[in-house]
Amino acid sequence: MQLKDLLYRVSILNIVGSTNIDVSSICFDSRNIKNKSLFIAIRGLVADGHKYIKNAIKNGSTAIIVEQIPNNLVVGITYVQVHKSNIALGIIASNFYGNPSKRIKLIGVTGTNGKTTIVNLLYQLFTLLGKRVGMISTIENRVIDRVFPSTHTTPDPLKINYLLNAMIEKGCEYCFMEVSSHALDQGRVYGINFAAGIFTNLSQDHLDYHNTFSEYRDVKKTFFDSLCKDAFALVNKDDKNALKMLESTKAKKLYYSLKSFSNYRCRVIENQFEGMLLKINNIDVWVKLIGEFNAYNILSVYSVANQFGFEDSDVFLALSMLNPVEGRFEVVKNDSGITGVVDYAHTDDALNNVLKTINSIRKNAASLITIVGCGGDRDKSKRSLMTKVACDLSTQVIVTSDNPRSENPEDIINDMINGLNSKQSNKVLAITDRRQAIMAAGKMANKNDVILLAGKGHEKYQEIKGEKILFDDMKELKHSLNIILK
Repeated sequence: MQLKDLLYRVSILNIVGSTNIDVSSICFDSRNIKNKSLFIAIRGLVADGHKYIKNAIKNGSTAIIVEQIPNNLVVGITYVQVHKSNIALGIIASNFYGNPSKRIKLIGVTGTNGKTTIVNLLYQLFTLLGKRVGMISTIENRVIDRVFPSTHTTPDPLKINYLLNAMIEKGCEYCFMEVSSHALDQGRVYGINFAAGIFTNLSQDHLDYHNTFSEYRDVKKTFFDSLCKDAFALVNKDDKNALKMLESTKAKKLYYSLKSFSNYRCRVIENQFEGMLLKINNIDVWVKLIGEFNAYNILSVYSVANQFGFEDSDVFLALSMLNPVEGRFEVVKNDSGITGVVDYAHTDDALNNVLKTINSIRKNAASLITIVGCGGDRDKSKRSLMTKVACDLSTQVIVTSDNPRSENPEDIINDMINGLNSKQSNKVLAITDRRQAIMAAGKMANKNDVILLAGKGHEKYQEIKGEKILFDDMKELKHSLNIILK
């Protein structure tokens, strides 16, 4: 493809050299450069791509996108100056793959909690409804039944457009995609056309990156600001930030709710560890998922299907067949009657939701043992909040290591228990080694007790000092409960 065609819709400040040249590939990592590659120099959080322009040219790049043209120009190399390289990357990546987001119905899901579950449930639902669909998610990316490993909640623009194009080539009509605040802030979804956007909820998270809650909220809002008038925006009306999300959107505004008047409503009739009975728009449906937070997720999924014109009878049948998402309130039970729950809850709000759900189901005499940790190199302000929630809603709390990353796990634990009152402190046991913490919970538990293992969910590793060490929460929990591993 010619460079001039790739630059369509890119806001250009200056060009040195010819744009009538062929481009074989697009790269923003100089190590991946091939002959005739277009290198896009991006200023990131860790590295500045402008420092690697020489390497890119050495490796075969013939065109460079920059925010600042180098002092020493190389003859035969085209330099294109733009205001923001990351924005240019989004547009160029879309052009390179023929703007695939305009050729598929792309539904984006954003919010603090529920993104992964909703995207996975939509993938399941539309598949059951006979549609060929794709998914871009924290757990994995899918093109129909082909799995592509996931490294980020929302991939970079090149990966997004590659996946969307692959979906179209396989005849996919729909794609469901998680949209993170990091991705929005870094321009990873710039140039992507969404047919619909879903807002789940907002609570404290990622303040190590966004600095303030208002900044975090406003970044989320930009997603809905960017929706076109032909799209629809579906928001959880029970969240106090819902109306804020829609202030400037051009999209059709729709609301779902459990507690207030809205376009789509739902009520939890019955809740068990095996599933729950819901009343959605005055129709009863039994689903395999558990908890009020999952009632919101199910309702949003139904709402999307309804907006795309599917018959209620088909949708409700499919809803009853949906399976829980790996690591999201995933339940196991051993022969002694002890119930184990693995959940990805890594904010105080998410943990609060999960614990309240368990407490609404467990027997009065049964104990709730919560194992919880906090990730290193992330928002420190939520650490004590999570422990306080766990103590207030659990019989016993074990604080342990999660993904300490570069931090000392003992320091993280100290942050978690700092500021607890005496009643809360009396419930806390600190065991740094996560495997030992899980084994200890298994030994503590008696018949009808519940163990909640929170924080890592689907992740199959611990990240310690730059290394990813294999660690599977569900496998370890089953081992502690003497459940035969398959």
